[in-house]
Amino acid sequence: MTTHLPTCACCGDALADERRIDFGFNLPDAALRAPEEALHRLGVRALLRVDGVGCFVRCLLGVRLTHDTELFLGAWVQVDDATLRRAHDLWEQPGYADLVVRGTFANRIQPWGDTLLGAEVTAKVADPEELPCVVEVHRPAAARVLTQTWDRDHVLSRFPYPVPVDVRTDLGDHWSVVRTAGLTASFADGTDHFTARDRSAAVSLMTDDVAGRAPADFLTALLSGAPDTRPDQRAREPLGEGLRHAFWLTPQDHGRPRHEFYGMAVAAGTAAGIFCTYEDPAGLEWALRIWRSLDRGVNTP
Repeated sequence: MTTHLPTCACCGDALADERRIDFGFNLPDAALRAPEEALHRLGVRALLRVDGVGCFVRCLLGVRLTHDTELFLGAWVQVDDATLRRAHDLWEQPGYADLVVRGTFANRIQPWGDTLLGAEVTAKVADPEELPCVVEVHRPAAARVLTQTWDRDHVLSRFPYPVPVDVRTDLGDHWSVVRTAGLTASFADGTDHFTARDRSAAVSLMTDDVAGRAPADFLTALLSGAPDTRPDQRAREPLGEGLRHAFWLTPQDHGRPRHEFYGMAVAAGTAAGIFCTYEDPAGLEWALRIWRSLDRGVNTP
């Protein structure tokens, strides 16, 4: 489980730098179901002994992403008792700069999953103000995490918590959409949900059950029963050989507290629909931007 971020993986302070994104893991995977009384933190959040499970030191795993971005994962390394005691003795002391941590990686992190979990790693202190940083992964397949540059959208779309950058997210069937900065992400009942306190978006895919029907005719069928809004509350734009259509409603239109936005992107035989709500009327520009980001055929890993 990750903390509600982006915050610094070392001190927990909020970060706004788009070039450095920090995620912190509260616990090693093996301790997620351990009772609270089994968790023993040795003076600082980064040192942990779990009854019946083992000893752990929290370290930074730095991953290079495209768009000149670095992802720093504050994750756990399982160590022997002697290493934990040495880390405890040196932490926040002058000798901390010489601390070396050797153990096995203790968190399953997508998109690397089991490739990284359990891999032997070595971590050293690069900055006395930060956690020890993983400098070597002793498993060839897992070592690629350190040595390669990874597609930012592909990696960050796996993290459900808010990030300070827009993330193009794969919806399936070659459709994708941009999750804008600051939104959480979840998937339930066939729908992708992106949420913040003052706004939300839900995106789902549809398949045309009439073979060979033109996108414009499919759109007409999808809009059956939709409210007849004023021209200034509608938009229609081309999308390759298909088209996009949207309409929006104000609280005065429907009596509900939030503004509502309904958008569709239609291609041959398939469509993506988006429903947005937002508190401030200025949120319309945000809804239009997400709607216009709906696309089919954009390269997503």
